[in-house]
Amino acid sequence: MSISTRSTTLGLLLMTACAPGGDSSVRVEVTFSESVATEALDGRLILVLSQRTDGEPLQHVSDGPAAQPVFGIDVDGWAPGESAVFSDTVFGFPVSRLGELRPGVYRAQALLNRYETFNRSDGHTVKLPPDRGEGQQWARKPGNLFSAVTEFSVGADGTARLELVLDQVIPELPDPETLETDWVKFVRIRSELLSDFWGTDMYLGAWVMLPDGFDEHPEARYPLAIFHGHFPASFSAMRVEPPDTTAECVYSARFSLDCYNRIQQEYQHELFRQWTSSDFPRHLVVEIQHATPFYDDSYAVNSANNGPYGDAIMRELIPAIEEEFRGIGEGWARFTYGGSTGGWEAMAVQVLYPDDFNGAYVACPDPIDFRAYTVVDLYAHENAYTLDAPFKVTKRPGRRDYLGHVDRTLEESNLLELVLGTKTRSGQQWDVWESVYSPVGDDGYPKRIWDKVTGQIDTEVAEYWRENYDLTYIMRRDWATLGPKLEGKLHIYVGEMDNYYLNNAVYLAEEFLESTTDPYYGGEVTYGARDEHCWNGDPTQPNAISRLRYIQMFAPRMVERMMANHPAGADLTSWRY
Repeated sequence: MSISTRSTTLGLLLMTACAPGGDSSVRVEVTFSESVATEALDGRLILVLSQRTDGEPLQHVSDGPAAQPVFGIDVDGWAPGESAVFSDTVFGFPVSRLGELRPGVYRAQALLNRYETFNRSDGHTVKLPPDRGEGQQWARKPGNLFSAVTEFSVGADGTARLELVLDQVIPELPDPETLETDWVKFVRIRSELLSDFWGTDMYLGAWVMLPDGFDEHPEARYPLAIFHGHFPASFSAMRVEPPDTTAECVYSARFSLDCYNRIQQEYQHELFRQWTSSDFPRHLVVEIQHATPFYDDSYAVNSANNGPYGDAIMRELIPAIEEEFRGIGEGWARFTYGGSTGGWEAMAVQVLYPDDFNGAYVACPDPIDFRAYTVVDLYAHENAYTLDAPFKVTKRPGRRDYLGHVDRTLEESNLLELVLGTKTRSGQQWDVWESVYSPVGDDGYPKRIWDKVTGQIDTEVAEYWRENYDLTYIMRRDWATLGPKLEGKLHIYVGEMDNYYLNNAVYLAEEFLESTTDPYYGGEVTYGARDEHCWNGDPTQPNAISRLRYIQMFAPRMVERMMANHPAGADLTSWRY
């Protein structure tokens, strides 16, 4: 077995991994049992040491105030019974070294996020965690190995020894087709484009919600709306059964609402009632499964590191869905919407495939202008983590609430990612942007936009990002040809107190869009006062409610748009029963 090492200086020596052996004030040895795997394994070995008593330690990994110590090392060819050692030099977060753990009792748990080897068509061989139907969630990925929770103590002298055995394996998930209903069907296709790129079979999936009367109107052909977002394990927007008023209430810390599970069921059932009413627009609603070996989705665009996901979705998956479920199959009858990641995707596919959609409803999008990559100007700033001045250094914020209270820095979020995975393999937010937007490095992994430890920005990588994925820059650069194709199609919504400062990029995009006159963009940019992430344009409801009503909000506007700008001879009747 080899365990990789890398060292960098940030006030002290940080090491992302360590070689076996050596003395340490705190030392944890991990092995895995032949009962769960008999072959040598590759992956990221994650160790969590928690002082929380709720749940399992693996659930306590966070960059927020509740964060518990987590450490990680890469393992390569790790054999059963062989020890992987966490010693004092292993890098962690929010405690940077095991030797800095405060005395006390901890609950320890370890997990191996398993990697597979991909021989890509670009000539690079990389080791990455394949999605196994869970949407790239390492703590619940089928096939990952983990240990039982074990208590141990760090003494007053700062010493402790612990041995953990990975003797449990996360089980396989049920087949998605078992979750189908009369209203929702699951589609899965092998993508030729992605399989060729990755050198192995790669699949795309989708949940398709069928309009009321689908079977009774076999002559009807339908408009289609892609509801972009994170990996959908099921289609959760609609519920046929009434809310379960006996279900135990679940508190939502995000929205400060008790019984939010019942509220969700209420609005899911409301959609069913509206969907099956006589006056609701008849159309197909599609949620796509396009997890990559880097993240829970591909951002729906072609990428040097991820491969041609944009073309695979647009040229393989969507035509297959429209053929099977009688879609109209023309750009005037396709729309897209979503929030956050889905907001960026909705805008990106409208901009990059302008003829294939008739409108994008873009809520709280990930940064659509890299001059405001949250709080970083990738083209003007030298360091992503700090605002440097002659006599002081100020940390850049990473997350705030609607009153501006900051609970983590941008640096902290990135250091946690470095613990969870080297080489852009954490499966977390900053790494996924890098995996999508960056060129391929000499080692086959994405080039860093900035040094993960120091925050120093790579200007050459930033220039690549600008030319290929900065949506505002691309529109400005190509407006002579893009403008006529985007006229009236862009509708952007964001809260002015977005938790991740995503409104900053929207201001810059609006400045460009409102200044364009040849042609004028003819859409809308709307802000929610004091609204957090992910405000989607409904001023009458709080985020907790409006996020449950995307389909109801935008379906009538889609019909209005189609009736106003359809081509001659368009089918405007078969789906309007």
